[in-house]
Amino acid sequence: MNVGGDSWRRLWGELGAGEIPGGVYNQLVAACSERHRHYHTLQHLRECLAHFEAAAPLARHPAEVELALWFHDAVYDPRRHDNEELSAGWAQRTVVGAGCDAAIAGRVHALVMATKGHSASDDPDTALLLDVDLAILGAAGARFQEYERQVRAEYAHVPDAEFHRGRAAVLAGFEARPRIYLTAPFHDALEARARANLRQSQERLKTLLP
Repeated sequence: MNVGGDSWRRLWGELGAGEIPGGVYNQLVAACSERHRHYHTLQHLRECLAHFEAAAPLARHPAEVELALWFHDAVYDPRRHDNEELSAGWAQRTVVGAGCDAAIAGRVHALVMATKGHSASDDPDTALLLDVDLAILGAAGARFQEYERQVRAEYAHVPDAEFHRGRAAVLAGFEARPRIYLTAPFHDALEARARANLRQSQERLKTLLP
């Protein structure tokens, strides 16, 4: 899916907005283009929106999930620990400012916040959002390797040994889950390849540790 203005305007119409926050669209595109970003970029946003477009029928509130994807990395600084809180707050203020129902704003805020821990959820919208965000783990080999390089570039300020240990722990945490993907379509399509990618990445990291 394109991240162009047409998609943005269509989305706000589906949300019942009184006005379309065009300035926020420009701010989000600029944020995703910040120089310190290498993975959390427009490429990632496009990939998420494309995955969502194919899976939208799974959502109870598809427009809200789509908007949460637009905002889920709105603020991203690898040196911070409150990116999700800031992104969720920005999303909530934008929804309210556009004249949408407060309940919509609350649900979008909760969806963005769910990306902080990627914890399992019984809510279908949250499960779908998390599966879309983690679809990169089940990407084909070349794209997964590119993703690994992009993540390392975002954490260039972290020394190698510290990064390798931390990254191995993150990947091991995902592999230890009973299910990486919560929805049946994502599980069926990506689970096996994601686990293979995670194992291979951890083996590579082990060779880099002192």
